[in-house]
Amino acid sequence: MPRSAPYDRGTALDAAVALFWEKGFHATSLKDLEGALSMKPGSIYAAFSSKENLYLLALERYFEKSRARFRDQMARASSPLDAMADHFRGYARMAPDDASRQACMLTKTMVDTRMTDPAIASATQDYMAAMQNEFAATFTAAQNAGELAKGANPQRLARRFQANVTALRLAVHHGMPADDFAQLAEDMASEIEALRVDATS
Repeated sequence: MPRSAPYDRGTALDAAVALFWEKGFHATSLKDLEGALSMKPGSIYAAFSSKENLYLLALERYFEKSRARFRDQMARASSPLDAMADHFRGYARMAPDDASRQACMLTKTMVDTRMTDPAIASATQDYMAAMQNEFAATFTAAQNAGELAKGANPQRLARRFQANVTALRLAVHHGMPADDFAQLAEDMASEIEALRVDATS
């Protein structure tokens, strides 16, 4: 009896991320997963237990990679506020085939599962809260560096600019004209730069 072809778990999860991110949890069928993962149904269930568990693993992988990219961008910058501003400008520099031109997978998941799949919705809320904390840590670093006023509230700023990221990604996802999108990204970046304390005052 021929043995099933071995699979690479990381490659399979990356394929699941791409598929689920595009179609969502409910619209993705087992046949879709078979094609994307190049695995038979029995192998998918043996490896990942269920469609829900596979989605949760894909969501975790998406989050971990997104957080790692954000942390790397922040770590490479000499100024926390400059890094945050460049994070927004970066969306306008994305290539047309960049997967990040879609709406955030976490946002799409929350809309798709909030009323139907509490385990997935709960995990999504946790990841969104964790990303907000990443933003807050950057604003705290800016505060410690003297770039941000001592009276500023990093968590409040994090909530505000996380909402801006969501709005920005929805705009590009829905095909806002490139010039308009670049202006929107620049406005959001400039808003961050405007938080900088004037060292001469």
